[in-house]
Amino acid sequence: MCVKKIKEERTMKENTENRSKFSGSLGYVLATAGSAVGLGNIWRFPYLAAKYGGGAFLLVYVILAFTFGYTLMTSETVLGRLTGKSPVSAYHTYSKSKWATAGGWINAIVPMIILPYYCVIGGWVIKYLVTYAVGNVKGAAQDGFFGAFIGSALQSEGWFIVFAALTLTVILFGVESGVERVSKIMMPALVILAVIVAIYSCTRPGAAEGIKYFCIPNFKDFSVMTIVAAMGQMFYSLSVAMGILITYGSYMKKDVDVDKSTKTVIVFDSGIAILSALMIIPAVFAFSGGAPEQLQAGPSLMFVMIPKVFESMGLGQITGFIFFLLVLFAALTSSISLAETSAATFVDELGWDRKKSVGLVLLIMLVLGSLSSLGYNLLSGVTIIGLQFLDFFDFISNSIMMPIAAFATCIFVLKVVGREKIENEIALSSDFRWKTMYDLVLRFIAPIFLVLILLTSILGFFGVISI
Repeated sequence: MCVKKIKEERTMKENTENRSKFSGSLGYVLATAGSAVGLGNIWRFPYLAAKYGGGAFLLVYVILAFTFGYTLMTSETVLGRLTGKSPVSAYHTYSKSKWATAGGWINAIVPMIILPYYCVIGGWVIKYLVTYAVGNVKGAAQDGFFGAFIGSALQSEGWFIVFAALTLTVILFGVESGVERVSKIMMPALVILAVIVAIYSCTRPGAAEGIKYFCIPNFKDFSVMTIVAAMGQMFYSLSVAMGILITYGSYMKKDVDVDKSTKTVIVFDSGIAILSALMIIPAVFAFSGGAPEQLQAGPSLMFVMIPKVFESMGLGQITGFIFFLLVLFAALTSSISLAETSAATFVDELGWDRKKSVGLVLLIMLVLGSLSSLGYNLLSGVTIIGLQFLDFFDFISNSIMMPIAAFATCIFVLKVVGREKIENEIALSSDFRWKTMYDLVLRFIAPIFLVLILLTSILGFFGVISI
């Protein structure tokens, strides 16, 4: 046993020493924040905040992010840094049992499922960006514009391929030269653009009511579903259970402060989500007076409602262009992290070089992404359990696999790796001030919450409850 343990420790040391690395704390934080900040921040957070009590939802979300979210993020990041491997190999470092293998592969497969349809939506964003670039403000605001666009196989597939090409170009350059360099440019640009659009939105006539609605808790609409919805948003927003944090953790140097970096990412991600709400909710109030059907428009809010808002406010071309440029940056940083995680899995598990691994990622993207893209036109008559391809991939990854993946990681850390190893790894570079809270959430709260997310997602899908 002693010999085996020595060999395992030597292997982990070699893995962490030889693996590509982020240049430092800033590189890691910006890349991870780029992964966390995505389309979910731009339209999902405002939509849920509007539906579940405005300020009450915001308060619950922030509390959950700094407890539940912090614990899961820390566990995954440290597991990656400990082993120097992507999800499957990270699990196998400590156990090659069937359930550990399953847990590792679920974490690894999630980004492979999400990435293709995410690139399809990214293509939609580019389409709108180009539309505003050429000055077609009225066209973008027309009721049938979005439906006609996704109903065209040529257009939908074409813009999907453009976005996919942008994503893969970045990861071909590797960790420091590709992922980190792009994140260092895009994330500050994203913040600047978000602030500009938020200020513009909040200063429109009638926007003050929207600001009050979002910032002041409305406990009349508060319910258990407020907690469940905030929990789900936090879960998806922080990139947990996608293998991303394990992979990015494997690129983290030993002197990077894990505790501080994780908190910084949460602050950054939450800040962008709040800015997104301040971009959208006040604008909708200014445009429609806060009509519930407009505030609760869900995914269509960004592609159908917001263009109408821009048209009505003046400076529609400039505002629309800046807004969709912001959304493009957010979408790209997230897709890059999904692609990087997928490529890293193939590098580690198949022993392939980066170019060959990226090629396989491209193949998966083209096959599954094309199904999602063509599901609204040529393949519109084909459904899986009553869902279009894109909606099915979203449901199976976000609602089923991600809660299972996160639950597996919690149990793996508790029963196999051990909290002591995690805490010792953190102590190498950090003052683990939240140790007591971390232990409490990991042992008791997180497993229960994850089961709750899974059950509510399934029950919501079958119409038993309304989420």
